[in-house]
Amino acid sequence: MATPAPETTPPAASAAPQAGALAALVLGSALLAFGPMLVRLSDSGPVASAFWRMALAAPVLVLAAVILNRRESAPLRAGQLPLGLAFIAGAFFAADLTAWHSGIMRTTSANATLFANTTAFMLAGWAILSGHERPGGARLAALALAAAGALLLFGTSASVSPQNLAGDLLSLLAAAFYTGYLMAVMRLRGRFSTLTVLAMSTLSSALLLLPAALIEPAPFFPRDWRPVIGLALSSQLVGQGLMVFASGRLPAFIVGLGLLVQPLVSAAAGWIVFNERLGPLEMLGAALVAIALVLVRR
Repeated sequence: MATPAPETTPPAASAAPQAGALAALVLGSALLAFGPMLVRLSDSGPVASAFWRMALAAPVLVLAAVILNRRESAPLRAGQLPLGLAFIAGAFFAADLTAWHSGIMRTTSANATLFANTTAFMLAGWAILSGHERPGGARLAALALAAAGALLLFGTSASVSPQNLAGDLLSLLAAAFYTGYLMAVMRLRGRFSTLTVLAMSTLSSALLLLPAALIEPAPFFPRDWRPVIGLALSSQLVGQGLMVFASGRLPAFIVGLGLLVQPLVSAAAGWIVFNERLGPLEMLGAALVAIALVLVRR
């Protein structure tokens, strides 16, 4: 895959757009945290639920992109790189959802959340090691705090065992694929709007997921459509929409750390919905992640 261009913030950019992008990142990441619950509630196969997530969202996104971004239709037809890169983004996303949804069914919720959100460190690590971004001391401290906080949040509930190994590895693989997806999206966002990038990647993901969903030894059509509709609305249309928006305005380092809102929201939802109370270590972990998100703004 072509190396994404470095994410830079124009010197003249005001604090308001940055604050808006950060708010979009936090809200989008929070909405994505409900994805695992909806996947578990779906009565179709894990790959099928991933397909329906994309297939139900794709027509809405494509129609909106055609209506609102007519000026971009010419470069899309003439330039092969954007279309090829959009297909790569969609392929990474399809692979991410296939691994992630399959992993959710083969390991504990805590393990799946912990391993899948290592994307935060993969993306931040890539930004540093590639030389595209050189974060200051405050952001490096935020990265260390976020890592400690994530481990504390799920360290007591996550468990490494042979029974969970397949699901753990699939969740870790999903994190790597999602990192590739975000890198491709960041490159695309330098040329196209949020809506166009999301429409292209969602449509290509749906097309790639369809044959895998059809041959999966699990139900293709859900009997209860509510979970997959919820996935399409909350995770794809709104959650990923906000993530793509933020990825065009924030450095990769910050986007990566913003993903750690997901385990924070998952822990809070478990407390509220399932009465899974947080102990002192989990509370400390949540506080460290919150502090990291404040530090990363500096």
